[in-house]
Amino acid sequence: MTTVTDTTLRLTHRPAQDRGQADFGWLKSAHSFSFGQYHDPAFMGFGNLRVINDDRVAGGMGFGEHPHQNAEIFSYVMGGALEHKDSMGNGSVVGAGGVQYMSAGSGVTHSEFNPSNTEEMRFLQVWLLPEVGNTAPAYDTMDLTAADKDGQLKLFLSRDGRDGSMKTQADASVYAATLRGDQQITTTLSAGRKAWVQVADGALRVNGVSLSKGDGLAIEGEGQLTFDQGQDAEILFFDLAP
Repeated sequence: MTTVTDTTLRLTHRPAQDRGQADFGWLKSAHSFSFGQYHDPAFMGFGNLRVINDDRVAGGMGFGEHPHQNAEIFSYVMGGALEHKDSMGNGSVVGAGGVQYMSAGSGVTHSEFNPSNTEEMRFLQVWLLPEVGNTAPAYDTMDLTAADKDGQLKLFLSRDGRDGSMKTQADASVYAATLRGDQQITTTLSAGRKAWVQVADGALRVNGVSLSKGDGLAIEGEGQLTFDQGQDAEILFFDLAP
């Protein structure tokens, strides 16, 4: 873990190899924050971001019915497809490039499976903490095209549902982007906010900090962020409550 400080921002690099690891045969998972049998008091979350699990699920396998409460959960599908069923009566299959979102609120049960018998499925599972507890559960999905994310931050989850994004009970705005070649993205982190960058694929730089697949970057302070030198990079960018 390395921290870089400039005049207004502090950036802390969380290398992929430092994440917690789990291998159940059918499921291989890397945990950016404490989860399940992996516990590290230094990585219990970041702001209201509580879980980022990079999961690979073998063909025909998945997570049986289980409960959640007071958690904002989304799955960002990187490969294969993710099948979902829940106690609200929802059922869907989300393919690569899609996002599945569930606000657990006062309580919900669901299951998630890889519907292919042969193809591995990979997704990033993310949990955010809601501002208010015990709200009515909700479910939504969104398909993000390659053009949506190409060289730009595409908002797909937000507190106010702006710009066509899905609404969440968490004080967070979550974006996806891809970056390659000469493409450059700039954005501003406002005072009183935190940010996290998760590299889903490829490599890039953020304010001169080199990041690779699986790396995370915690950002505190305020000021401009510049994403560049992308090598087939795909990222999630979180603008978070402090």
